[in-house]
Amino acid sequence: MDDLKQYIREVPDYPKPGILFYDITTLLNHPEALRMTVDRFVELFEDRPVDQVIGIESRGFMFGPLVAYRLNAGFIPVRKPGKLPAETVQEDYELEYGTDTVEMHADAVGPGDRVLIVDDLIATGGTAAATARLVERQKGEVVGFGFVVELLFLDGREQLQNHRIDSLITY
Repeated sequence: MDDLKQYIREVPDYPKPGILFYDITTLLNHPEALRMTVDRFVELFEDRPVDQVIGIESRGFMFGPLVAYRLNAGFIPVRKPGKLPAETVQEDYELEYGTDTVEMHADAVGPGDRVLIVDDLIATGGTAAATARLVERQKGEVVGFGFVVELLFLDGREQLQNHRIDSLITY
């Protein structure tokens, strides 16, 4: 699946010196690459029943609804605190220097719902793991994770043990 790499722009020293940023906007604005990305996610998960697809703020919102549509599933946004209008459930996770929080509507995942979690990139895995905990606290089942890009050198998979993880592009 590395053929998708040609559509990823590498931006050195963003957002700070020493960081190489993998920019997916160049993939998004290329119709064939966007279609290939969504088709591959669907192919990876069409053999498993999926009731809901979660997209993690914010770039997961770009792929999640498209994959949900193709899998005949609902879409759930997972956001930073204070962005959702109704009652929410929250989950904290560790950052290199502190903590952060994600939340979703309290009624978004029901008991037994089979949930696919989609995002543009997995780095350290903290946000994805917190999202999985949100689903599991609501008695849903995480059927897998789909990432466009995986940064293998940051070992994000370690936080997602016992879950199916599929990445389209690895660095």
